[in-house]
Amino acid sequence: MEQLKITIALIIAILLQLTLRNVAEPLTYIDFPLIIVVYAALQRNSIKALLFATIAGIAVDAMSGGLLGSNAFSKTLVAFVVSEIARRVYLDNLLLRIPVIAGACLLDDLIYYGMHRLLGQDPLGSLFITMAYTLVGTTIAGTFIYLFLDSFSSETLKRRKRDFFAPRRETRRRNPIRLGRKP
Repeated sequence: MEQLKITIALIIAILLQLTLRNVAEPLTYIDFPLIIVVYAALQRNSIKALLFATIAGIAVDAMSGGLLGSNAFSKTLVAFVVSEIARRVYLDNLLLRIPVIAGACLLDDLIYYGMHRLLGQDPLGSLFITMAYTLVGTTIAGTFIYLFLDSFSSETLKRRKRDFFAPRRETRRRNPIRLGRKP
């Protein structure tokens, strides 16, 4: 169930990344595939996160006309770093995931621009302006997307079902065995 949820979310994220830039200019700075890749890496399955990162990066590079492989390399490296951090540190709280998505966004942008500079390509836009807008947009959008994806989590659905069928009121039971008192 979790793999299907993340796969569908990744497909939607890639499509949103490619179509929303035509709708409004500020939505260009939100990196939807990175949000899903970091979410997959936070699930503590490194192989799945690396696979999703590579697929997302190559798909975005192929459809956007950019330097083929630079997005895939940066997202794969970010997925590896985040999955190793998630393996060692407890990151199941949303407040702990916000700095992780922000750091992943910064690392992704630095590697992406570094790959362009290393291969002699001129990246579009200024590095610091693009990083600042991408950091703010991706962190805010990532927080809301994580809340949405966590609401469909299997543990959350089980907890809701268990709470729904739980008794509403528990009466206090008396202990029939009285220790230390003589009748």
